[in-house]
Amino acid sequence: MGAVTAAGEFSPYGLSHWLAVGVFAVGAALVVHLGRRQRGTARARHFSRAFAVTIVVLSVADLWYELVPPTLERSVPLHLSDLVPLVAAYALYFQRAWAHALAYYWGLVLSTQALISPALTGPDFPHANYVLFWGSHLLAVLAAIYLTWGLGMRVDWRSYRLAVAVTLTWATVTMTFNAAAGTNYGFLNGKSDTVSALDLFGPWPWYLPPVAALLLAVWALMTWPWVRLRDRNHVT
Repeated sequence: MGAVTAAGEFSPYGLSHWLAVGVFAVGAALVVHLGRRQRGTARARHFSRAFAVTIVVLSVADLWYELVPPTLERSVPLHLSDLVPLVAAYALYFQRAWAHALAYYWGLVLSTQALISPALTGPDFPHANYVLFWGSHLLAVLAAIYLTWGLGMRVDWRSYRLAVAVTLTWATVTMTFNAAAGTNYGFLNGKSDTVSALDLFGPWPWYLPPVAALLLAVWALMTWPWVRLRDRNHVT
């Protein structure tokens, strides 16, 4: 068999993990540089749409991978990591403020957790398991960085309220589905089998309130500087 099937098991903080972190760091610098150079030009629109199509193709491939064979525990796209790439792709292609807001809050806080504590088990690089996991997570975050620091899209308190409302709706729907189906999408009905930041907040369900409070606080801190900058620019 080829090298793909001969891949070993992924190990957090191993060489392939640091490879993903390195790709992310280089990619973040590149998309910011490119976005600032192309801001306000037709080339920015063309690149954004090509970027969006790339994310959609990867997301479809990831969904197909999870569907073969289909299982109730992993084939329903209810993880936020399933939704963030699609929202990011929509934000890239149409550059709508609501989609950018969700990509910004979800991507920069939730998807980046994969860099710290990846919930990845199974074959390592260059297996599809590795490529699809990191591709879907990293491209979504890079899209949010490109739109925000490259093209100059901004969030405000309206964006914050939107993200909170949509996230609360998602959590309610997902927890209900988990309770009925015996699944654990979003890690809302139990912790991940891998080491994660949730381990700092106690057992289920006691980790849910502090995590929610922390998320609200972090998102507020991510909003406040842009609002201050906008107000300052209006004054001057």
